[in-house]
Amino acid sequence: MKTSKPQHTTTTGGLRHPAELPFFVLMAVLNVLIIGLIIQAAVMLPLLPERLQESGWATAVRSALIGLLLLVPFLIVVRETQRASVRGTAVELSPRQYGDLYRMVDEFAHRLGLRRRPQIYLANGNGALNAFAAQATGHDYVVLSNELFANLYHDNREGLRFILGHELGHIRLHHVSLWYQLAVAYSERIPLLGPALSRLREYSCDRHGAHLEPLGTTGLVLLASGRHTENVVDVDELVRQGERLRGFWVGLSQLPRSHPFTVRRLERLHRLGLFHARLREAGRETPV
Repeated sequence: MKTSKPQHTTTTGGLRHPAELPFFVLMAVLNVLIIGLIIQAAVMLPLLPERLQESGWATAVRSALIGLLLLVPFLIVVRETQRASVRGTAVELSPRQYGDLYRMVDEFAHRLGLRRRPQIYLANGNGALNAFAAQATGHDYVVLSNELFANLYHDNREGLRFILGHELGHIRLHHVSLWYQLAVAYSERIPLLGPALSRLREYSCDRHGAHLEPLGTTGLVLLASGRHTENVVDVDELVRQGERLRGFWVGLSQLPRSHPFTVRRLERLHRLGLFHARLREAGRETPV
């Protein structure tokens, strides 16, 4: 008999990784403490003996204070110039420029309840399989590298929908907002803690991508195996590989990484029931 596509009742409010928000709060508190220490050290600096005022420690405090004062304008300049650069070097989707993808983004933005429609750009990735979400004043946007897009556009729309859904998850969860970046500007530089928060963000956004496209397994397979292989890799075997990815050395090697291991991301989405790798094949069966 023919297998029908399952109906998902998961609300987008439950798609965040359960550890992400508490960990973000911890990092925000650490960030406030670091800022407080910088300010306190700067206040005490003029009260120190003259020989200490010229020490390397004092120079570090002055530099940290200058960085603190310039943090907001610096972030604003980086965010605005990055968007300007993307607009000048990439192709923006529109109703007449890849109109089907443009409408796909409208669908996703509506389903996620985004307050404004993100802009999507196709950029020359110079061989990299990459995509990222970002924000500038009054604008949310996603950039897809050409290499990633070309592999997924014609033969694997589901994988492309997953990648887009993942990036829109960053926007929905405010990972690209100015206030979020300010809240962890210093604490995310702490070794191991910063990468840990980044990995939790990626897990949360994977859940958004899989919620929007439960057949999007090959979006992650492509990242694991490279170009022109996403439709021939045995997904079930790759999921089993993820299940076996355990142990001390695996955990140690992941500690400094900003992204979880790709096969682990894949295995977790299958374990949660958000990915359904065999549905496409099952849907092609002839009813009896």
